[in-house]
Amino acid sequence: MKQRPIRMGVSTCLLGQNVRYDGGHKRDAYVADTLGRFFEFVPVCPEVECGLGIPRPAMRLAGDPTAPRLEVIHTGEDLTERMKAYCARRVEELAGEDLCGYIFKSKSPSSGMARVKVYPEKGPPAMTGVGLFARAFMDRFPFLPVEEEGRLHDPVLRENFIERVFTLRRFRDLLAEVGMDKTGTAGASGKGARVSRLVSFHAAHKYLVLSHSPKIATEMGRLVARAASVPDAELFGEYQGLLLSAMALRATPAKHVNVLQHILGYFKKRITPDEKAEALELFENYRAGMLPLIVPVTLLSHYVRTYDAAYLKDQWYLRPHPMELMLRNHV
Repeated sequence: MKQRPIRMGVSTCLLGQNVRYDGGHKRDAYVADTLGRFFEFVPVCPEVECGLGIPRPAMRLAGDPTAPRLEVIHTGEDLTERMKAYCARRVEELAGEDLCGYIFKSKSPSSGMARVKVYPEKGPPAMTGVGLFARAFMDRFPFLPVEEEGRLHDPVLRENFIERVFTLRRFRDLLAEVGMDKTGTAGASGKGARVSRLVSFHAAHKYLVLSHSPKIATEMGRLVARAASVPDAELFGEYQGLLLSAMALRATPAKHVNVLQHILGYFKKRITPDEKAEALELFENYRAGMLPLIVPVTLLSHYVRTYDAAYLKDQWYLRPHPMELMLRNHV
């Protein structure tokens, strides 16, 4: 089945549109140019969309960091309820946009996802706030991958975020294929066909999930093992929750090495002792931070092709996102 477009919510200013309070923008080249080749953006500017205009007075968060007010800096005008009403309406609209992730503008009183300044009546600001729109969005879509443009310059956070986005898109495509996405798609007919598709999806994502959470990978395996006896809505709903929870946990070098060793085990009767020693040396050099992940993964991919390992050919762990993004060259 052809993959649907990967739709991504994004703060409008990051695409270079002049929607900032001062009439400017905060264009991010990585977001607009690099990710723009792979994602279909749905731009959102909460401040403009709720009618505050361009240009507009600068605003900030004030009061209790856990429930801050949105106020105009120079006049103290309270815009909290106006923004909250907009947020409640807009997140419901976005529920119909098939978003697989969202990229927020950092430090924004409306769109900052973390560490936004909140000003008390006296004293220095607390760096613990969340923008009002970002909070409403994350509350409405707790499992959806989200990031800020600044954090995407961290190689580990970037790779984890984009890996989650592509995994979610593949799972959404599975739901459409089996008729579980409520779009009226004909889908696979019969319980057996739906279970079969889920089993195939799970098998292909086994090592990818394992690299994020061995514990949740085990839970997912148990769920799939009893899939035939679980009602479809419960089955796919629980599986999605486990999948997204696992992928939200950061993969570490130790977890990657565990997966690399599992994959190498498939070739223990085919490769020479010297080849095995070379692979294990690469794994340890990667673990020690002397090599990027792409090096041992490339060696294993070579063995997969050379020895025509059918099961491993389908493993998304070896190619979780487009090679052109070069994400594993830097982690």
